[in-house]
Amino acid sequence: MVLTGKEIATEPGLQGIEVIALVGPSGTGKSHHAMWVAQEYGCRAIIDDGLLISGSRIVAGKSAKREETKTAAVRRAVFTSAAHALEVRAALEDLKVERVLVLGTSVSMIQRIVSRLGLSEPSLILDIRDLASEEEIREALWRRRQEGKHVIPAPAFEVKKTFSGYLVDPLKIFVRAREKMPAVMERSVVRPTYSYFGNFYIADNVVMQMATKICYEIEGVKRVLRVLVLTTGDGAMLEVELVLKSGFPVFEVMQEVQSKLKQKLEHLTGIYLLSVDVITKKIGLD
Repeated sequence: MVLTGKEIATEPGLQGIEVIALVGPSGTGKSHHAMWVAQEYGCRAIIDDGLLISGSRIVAGKSAKREETKTAAVRRAVFTSAAHALEVRAALEDLKVERVLVLGTSVSMIQRIVSRLGLSEPSLILDIRDLASEEEIREALWRRRQEGKHVIPAPAFEVKKTFSGYLVDPLKIFVRAREKMPAVMERSVVRPTYSYFGNFYIADNVVMQMATKICYEIEGVKRVLRVLVLTTGDGAMLEVELVLKSGFPVFEVMQEVQSKLKQKLEHLTGIYLLSVDVITKKIGLD
């Protein structure tokens, strides 16, 4: 059986979920305010630019922010692909949420999204221009146009899995919702590595040199024997072979090497590390 776009819209299952919509022109700060709005209106899930986000997880979907053209980004954001729509529909059914926040640049875009996902029409439509000050909107537009920065309403550790090749920085926010305790929640600021300089890639040998330098910064490492890098579309796998100095706790040094490699390489390159394997060949005597 082939499920077409029209059939997706009429399939039962999600009509009982209440939809809250947040609209506003691209780059005006909708994703920046999404967590606060979701908390304020009791939405346990957010649909933003092709992603389904719940709590601290990107549950399903593919981000429009990864598309190379504006047309492709719009098609991704409104779930033109049947496979994309079905993936998010299934995840929404599994989450069993009562209310979802849907972000879009206009009411018509919201209508296209809910139609593709089989959701009901919004019970409430909020405009970002009523929630954010003119100064906040101007700053958001400036950051989008001048720095190519986008906000994803999910923690950095989660976003890096989806945005390998992008520079990802955490952004803490303080949220106070009605009749609820204040909470600190984390969003992420993402920027493609090509934002300033045009398309480019970081060669494996450069990553290897950076990894070697990071290893030598750790007390207890005597020599780096080998660094291997295997890059994939989802990120990279790294393997290092070391000689450690005598007198240092082997397991603790290896753990520190593993932790620092992942932390520093992801920060410096924007490449998501799928795995970091550390091998100690021997203990070097002074």
